[in-house]
Amino acid sequence: MNFKKDNIRRLFEANPTIHGILKEAENHLIAKNLLVVYLDEMVRMLHLDIIAPKSLEWSLQINCIYALRKLISARSENLSQFSIMKLLWQLAQEKDQELPGDLSDAFFEDLRHIFMGTTGKSRVYDQEIYSTSADMHGREAAVQRSHQLDAVAQRCEEFIKRYASGLDPEVKKARQQNRERILKHFNASPDDWNDHLWHLKNIIRNAEQLSNLIQLGDDEKKSIDKAKSGALPFGITPYYVSLMDQEPSRRNDHAVRAQVIPPANYVKKMLKNKEDRSHSFDFMLEHDTSPIDLVTRRYPRIVILKPYNTCSQICVYCQRNWEIEDALCPGAEASEDKLEQAIKWIAEHPMINEVLITGGDPLVMEDGRIDNVLSRLARIGHIERIRIGSRTPVVLPQRITDGLIDIIARYHQPGLREMAIVTHFEHPYEITEDSLKAVQKFKQKGMSVYNQAVFTVENSRRFELVALRRVLRLIGVDPYYTFNTKGKEETRNYRVPLARLQQEVKEEARLFPGLVRTDEPVYNVPRLGKNYIRAEQHHTLLTIMPDGSRVYEFHPWEKKLALVDTYIDSDVPIYDYLQELKRRGEDPEDYRTIYFYF
Repeated sequence: MNFKKDNIRRLFEANPTIHGILKEAENHLIAKNLLVVYLDEMVRMLHLDIIAPKSLEWSLQINCIYALRKLISARSENLSQFSIMKLLWQLAQEKDQELPGDLSDAFFEDLRHIFMGTTGKSRVYDQEIYSTSADMHGREAAVQRSHQLDAVAQRCEEFIKRYASGLDPEVKKARQQNRERILKHFNASPDDWNDHLWHLKNIIRNAEQLSNLIQLGDDEKKSIDKAKSGALPFGITPYYVSLMDQEPSRRNDHAVRAQVIPPANYVKKMLKNKEDRSHSFDFMLEHDTSPIDLVTRRYPRIVILKPYNTCSQICVYCQRNWEIEDALCPGAEASEDKLEQAIKWIAEHPMINEVLITGGDPLVMEDGRIDNVLSRLARIGHIERIRIGSRTPVVLPQRITDGLIDIIARYHQPGLREMAIVTHFEHPYEITEDSLKAVQKFKQKGMSVYNQAVFTVENSRRFELVALRRVLRLIGVDPYYTFNTKGKEETRNYRVPLARLQQEVKEEARLFPGLVRTDEPVYNVPRLGKNYIRAEQHHTLLTIMPDGSRVYEFHPWEKKLALVDTYIDSDVPIYDYLQELKRRGEDPEDYRTIYFYF
């Protein structure tokens, strides 16, 4: 209980007025009414300029007051089924026996920062980054401003240089050694390495095989063994293994290993939920948006077509890996009858003018099968764009052969129909000369290549995603979407608070040229699809639960067009995320503004 006493003291020291209101009120309902009056009066005074903090602190103070006002509203309580007002009153009244058992440091830290903000003492603006230079004009002012921008850029560079790229000379040298070691193990030749069929034939499928190629930590080996014994899908291409460092520290290859080596918590949850027939792994509710087999439709003008239900390797936090039995599992290709019916259905819906072919990974199919699917879609007059969603350029770039490019390019007819590739690089460490060459093959035929990154704890450190975007642009890939990690409980330890993605957009991506930050941060709402998060008009903070998790209400994309239900979801606690970053060597002070993104 001592930890709670200290947390309570620090919380109420952040805003003694609120503490006094809670302490004097006979019950939490009276406390709420008094607190609403106080907050409304604070807003009135701020707008009358009776309180006159610096302009930016003023704006942050108003935002914190509004945020707290929403947290204690009846609407938020109804939607979240939790009263933060009652909990605050219990804390002030020292009703220790009534406090929830899961009351955590994360709850206190989040709310303490909001309380600090309501008083205009956020600490965000303790130090001025720039001199106002009010007395400077013309060239003198411009020179000083240039010096300031140099300092900002240098600060960015200090962060970015921590993240190795697969194009760095020392990394390329290590990868060459990895490749030679893998080929020696398989008694294979350099020609084999350049043959995608060889890689597909030699998918690494268990911990014993993988430990012959790289060193595995004990936890990694146990997790893979348990996943395999529980029939969870697992598989890695030899090429992708070559992107892993030989020793298991995960200092540079953390994002690569985490992509395919399932953590213990993930395996435990997946196995538990496999036995629970009432549990659905269909987080995005694709079954509710599939009007016919192989087709998903969430938007007016585009549909998803899934002709192939497996991949060359399995990504742990993939949205659809629960549908896949294993890497390259037999029978993954859709039957001719189902494919014919799906394409016929698309042809019968003239409002659809774009098709995203995904799966699974459609580029793992044989050339003839890919040609067959594309040619049938191309015969539909109202289809003006065909996208191919594939992680093949990342995990098996050898598959992007001249023959495959010729097939896809045949249907790219400027002015009539566009072919585009959407891939999934997660970290600059995944980018290699091989992936560069694969991307450039598409580019040389006039086709665009886009990237969708999933924002996880593995690529969420300061400027880590910027480092990815910068190298992507250099190899010819346009950043397209950054997805907030899905809310599946099985992948909870990959998740990053929504506030961190908002912070990344405002404080990191914004510092780089427009072409390097062209992607849109989104949260994928089950059944409804992508939801923008840049502005509060797209979502609302409802409450902070005792464990520190924020609860948000997400507004569907079509809310100005039709009356559609909103979606309520619980986030991961900011404080817990910062503690994980600290464990990885980060300074939480570098992220302290995260609490002020709502």
